[in-house]
Amino acid sequence: MSYSESLGLIMLVGMIAVIFIGFPISFTLLFLAIIFGGLGLGWEQTFNLAYLQIWGTMKDEIFPAVPLFIFMGYMTEQAGLMERLFGAMRSLLAPVRGSLYLAVILTATIFAMATGIVGAAVTVLGIMAAPMMIRTGYDARLSAGAIAAGGTLGILIPPSVMLVVMGPTMGVPVNLLYSAAFGPGFLLAGCYIAYTLIRSFMDPTLGPPMTMDERREAYDAMTTEKVNLAVVSLGLFCLVVMVYLLAELLLSQAGVPRMAIGAGSMNISGIAAVPALLAAFPYFRSPYFRAVVLGIAPLSALIGFTLGTIVGGLATPTEAASCGAFGATLLALVYGRLNLKSATNAATGTMVTSAMVLFLAVASTVFGAIFTKLGSANLLTSYLLAVPVGDWWKLALIMAIFFILGWPFEWPVMILVFMPIVLPVVEKLQLGLGKLDLLIWFGALTAVNMQTSYLSPPVAMSAYYLRNVVPQWRLSTIYKGMADYMVIQAIVLALLLLYPQIALWLPHATR
Repeated sequence: MSYSESLGLIMLVGMIAVIFIGFPISFTLLFLAIIFGGLGLGWEQTFNLAYLQIWGTMKDEIFPAVPLFIFMGYMTEQAGLMERLFGAMRSLLAPVRGSLYLAVILTATIFAMATGIVGAAVTVLGIMAAPMMIRTGYDARLSAGAIAAGGTLGILIPPSVMLVVMGPTMGVPVNLLYSAAFGPGFLLAGCYIAYTLIRSFMDPTLGPPMTMDERREAYDAMTTEKVNLAVVSLGLFCLVVMVYLLAELLLSQAGVPRMAIGAGSMNISGIAAVPALLAAFPYFRSPYFRAVVLGIAPLSALIGFTLGTIVGGLATPTEAASCGAFGATLLALVYGRLNLKSATNAATGTMVTSAMVLFLAVASTVFGAIFTKLGSANLLTSYLLAVPVGDWWKLALIMAIFFILGWPFEWPVMILVFMPIVLPVVEKLQLGLGKLDLLIWFGALTAVNMQTSYLSPPVAMSAYYLRNVVPQWRLSTIYKGMADYMVIQAIVLALLLLYPQIALWLPHATR
């Protein structure tokens, strides 16, 4: 082992030790990279390498999608769309045993496709659902697990910011990673739902159906807010135009002649007549329509257009993210929530989260580049390849290492520092898949693994998010509830290892 390789290994061990103590990750990565790089490579080469890495990261065309997706998530939160979605689900599922568990998980699944912010999802779900679960006698352990596990789906289900960062690191198009994440994400959500339903039907006291008074209360809460019909009309018109343009694009790509639209079919007088038609339509004026359709349809349409264009290859993640951010702002306007306070909160949250993610991306890239230049990355790769086990066991070993490292480290460090170390190993594994399919599958496995780390003690950030907003639940109760869902996570991860097509079928269909 050479001097520079030894320095790199000391740098890696030092990073892990210092971060375990509690030092900020970004500054620790930069400081260690510059100090050990200067000792092993020379100060001039170290600064030149750091400059090139920072410049290259900032020039990446994918990274502008990060703040846009984050803004989309914060704006949908400020618009109260999650509350409306939860209220609609709760009203629809009220007669079912365990209806609040189902409402939580379905709301978390749908809302995960509008924001990849785990902390916000767990916090909002805790504020909305936990008091109702406590009041109606739902089991605290099962309830805490459903909220914590459902809220973490945002890191896995697109438009996950983690997948946006993972794409350039792996050299895989982001739309293929998005396609690969849908299968495991929906499988996890389905397993959560099945588990809560089975438990509720086996023991009705764990999740009793809502009483008529509770249903009426929930129904009234969803029907008191007024919606501006004129603004809704404008939003519906924009939606029609977007559908038309998307259809034109799809048809033109398929070689079908352009759609013939008669002159004057979409004119201003027609738009002006929309509010009168909507007001005259009895079903639109019914409270049920307002509670359910306006609680589910707008957010679903926003998600469909944003993710559909990415997965279908019609738009880059940055282009789709900008449209999603605009759509979320438009929905906030439609629901009368777009004001200075909400805009300021969304902008502030976006700046703080984006700065954290991008600064970590820059620091991790510099650290990884110097670590590789010192030769330590190749040394670790050769050690992993030399482990006397089969290729499947090597992949399982990598997943186990990622799972353990996911406790103290944020996902940007995992993706930008540790993933480049193991990627050469993964690319050489003989698992019966092509190189691109292997990388896509590995990306999906890593995403599920990173989501699992949010539920794993001793760190388990989801537990602390939930404990802050639901002080009635002890931390031990939350941990026990999360442990139940950790078993489901492990089962789904094992299924994904055994059956790669869970992740690969949609990328194959869209390519």
